[in-house]
Amino acid sequence: MYIITEERFKTFAPKCANVKEYVSAINTLLPKYEINASPARLAAFLGQFGHETMGWTRLVENTNYTSPERLMKVFPSKFPSLTLAKMYAGKPVNIANRVYANRYGNGDEASGDGYKYRGRGGCHLTFKDNYKAFAKATGVDVIQHPEFLEEPWYAVLAAAWYWDSRKINTLVDKQQWLEVTKAINGPAALGHTEREAIRKQVSALLAQ
Repeated sequence: MYIITEERFKTFAPKCANVKEYVSAINTLLPKYEINASPARLAAFLGQFGHETMGWTRLVENTNYTSPERLMKVFPSKFPSLTLAKMYAGKPVNIANRVYANRYGNGDEASGDGYKYRGRGGCHLTFKDNYKAFAKATGVDVIQHPEFLEEPWYAVLAAAWYWDSRKINTLVDKQQWLEVTKAINGPAALGHTEREAIRKQVSALLAQ
C-alpha cells in the first residue's frame, strides 16, 4: 500500500487547514477499497477529489449564485426567465431546493431536501438517494446528520465509498483518465484538465 505524507500533501493542497486529519483519514480508509494499492490509483483519487474540494478546503457545495444571469446559464431549465432568476438570486437555500427538487429521492422544492442533501464530502455527495446508499454501506447516519460529511474523516470515507461504488479503480488501471473524470463529475467532465494536473503532480511526488 502506498501512503501520502503530510509534507507531500501540503505541496498539492497548500491552503488546506486540516492536513493532519486528511492524511490520517486517507492512509487509514483507502486500503479497505484498495485505492492506494498502486501509485496510479492514489494519485487519481487525490487529483479528482482535490479538485472537487478546491484543494481540500471546501466540503460543502456553494449554491449562493448572486447573479440572475449566472443562474440562467448554469441551470437553464430551472431558471428559464430573468424574472424568475431574480427572485432566487442571492438565496442559496432556495436555489438548492429548486434545482435539486424531485430528483434521486429528493422531495419537492418545499421539502427542503435540495439544500439538506446538497453536495458534501470529498466527492460532494448529492441527493437523498446517494446519502441513503452511503449510510447503508457505512452505517454513518448522514440522513439525519448530513453535517457529518463536513468533517475530514467522513469526507474522505464518502469519497472512497463513491469511488469504489463506481468501480473507478478499474478505469485507473486501464489509464482511462477522461472516463475517471466522467465517473466523478458526469458526462461534461468539468475541470478535467485541472484534475489531471493534480494527478500528475501527485504521481511525480509518489515516484520520488
